[in-house]
Amino acid sequence: MASAMSAMAVQSGRIRVLKEGSRGCEGQFGPVVYWMFRDQRVRDNWALIHAVHQANNANVPVAVVFNLFDQFLGAKARHLGFMLRSLRQLSQDIQQYLQIPFFLVQGEAENTIPDFLRECGASMLVTDFSPLREVRRCKSAICNRVSDSVAIHEVDAHNVVPLWVASDKLEYSARTIRGKITKMLSEYLIDFPTTEPPTRKWSGKNQLIDWDDLIAEVLRIGAEVPELRWCEPGEIAAMEVLTGSKNGFLTKRLKNYSKDRNDPSKPSGLSGLSPYLHFGQISAQRCALEAQKLRKSHPQAIEAFLEELIVRRELADNFCYHQPHYDSLQGAWEWAHKTLLDHANDKREHIYSREVLEKAQTADPLWNASQKEMVYHGKMHGFMRMYWAKKILEWTRGPEEALETCIYLNDKYEIDGRDPNGYVGCMWSICGVHDQGWRERPIFGKIRYMNYAGCKRKFDVDRYIAYVNKLVGEAKKRKAENLLSEK
Repeated sequence: MASAMSAMAVQSGRIRVLKEGSRGCEGQFGPVVYWMFRDQRVRDNWALIHAVHQANNANVPVAVVFNLFDQFLGAKARHLGFMLRSLRQLSQDIQQYLQIPFFLVQGEAENTIPDFLRECGASMLVTDFSPLREVRRCKSAICNRVSDSVAIHEVDAHNVVPLWVASDKLEYSARTIRGKITKMLSEYLIDFPTTEPPTRKWSGKNQLIDWDDLIAEVLRIGAEVPELRWCEPGEIAAMEVLTGSKNGFLTKRLKNYSKDRNDPSKPSGLSGLSPYLHFGQISAQRCALEAQKLRKSHPQAIEAFLEELIVRRELADNFCYHQPHYDSLQGAWEWAHKTLLDHANDKREHIYSREVLEKAQTADPLWNASQKEMVYHGKMHGFMRMYWAKKILEWTRGPEEALETCIYLNDKYEIDGRDPNGYVGCMWSICGVHDQGWRERPIFGKIRYMNYAGCKRKFDVDRYIAYVNKLVGEAKKRKAENLLSEK
């Protein structure tokens, strides 16, 4: 009897064929290889499900390969440590529960992935979808470098409604994409089949990975931005944050979400899922399915959560996919580009260098607290990210420098940096993307303005600053203890 997994094909709308393969003689198919990168999980993973389904149809085995880039957009110990610790667990789980081997290669993926396919005689490559330039360029190179016989399929396992299904153009705002996504939810927001082992087992050699050595190496190289203690990596930890009995978001913290999520002095009001969603250690679709079960008891909170989880995240992917300049002033709408350049030379009360900003040494204690929260805690509150970025526009020599500084700091310190949400957050704050024009004022032009007084009206600023100071104190104490133990 066919397994639940092999019986269920992934919806065709979730898959794009990047390259057709020319089929060889019957019975001479090679294995299916799943190149995992954005969706780093065994459970609830449409790309993995598709790879197994295709392999079972052709009666061939499946392997998973992960490429560790030599440098990926400045990732440090904080990001790579979190990712590799999770992958270590994943590699064990996928081999134990699904009998699928896990391979790790290092270098530039446009070289390592075609080499791997050639060595194992693969007939198909299944890949995750990402809207980011570097990944798309890399996939294009892989399509050109692999044998004509290899088919390449891309699966959007990251978005609930696949990007190319939701919209085929650059959307102006949440308002213009919301209806399109909502209309498709009944078709795409469905439960996952049970994942079962492929029918044909891998007969080649498995790779022995020295995870301890690998992790020690990335921690040494990226030591400038150390790992976080509060955020445990991996699929099990991610589900604990979503539905855990101790302090799970849906089980313990949901009821105040719609009220508290915009209050930086109440950090537990947030879901805490963004690190896991960024690394694909949990599926946004799983989060949505679990949340929907509670719609009757907490309608407002669930509506607000699903808006952030689905509409806003998928709007960010849409922007990065359809706007090649998603991280530069060139990517701003025409009105915003004009107003920023009109006011680029306006007199500023303060101009701070990148070093001063990075060290949180400005005259604004609230801004300094937000910068420290990011540096020491690895996760700045969402409301503060807006204030933080807008102040950088006010305190640098012009909008280009402001945007570059924002993206540099965000990618270096945020555990969920180098992400469409991060780029779009910076672009919203500085370039008015997905926003509208407001009353014209110096420096900002028609870009939405935020200030200290406005924050004071919205939340308890002193309580937030005290909370961050406590985090910083704890982090410094841990660092001192670590140094002492090393000595």
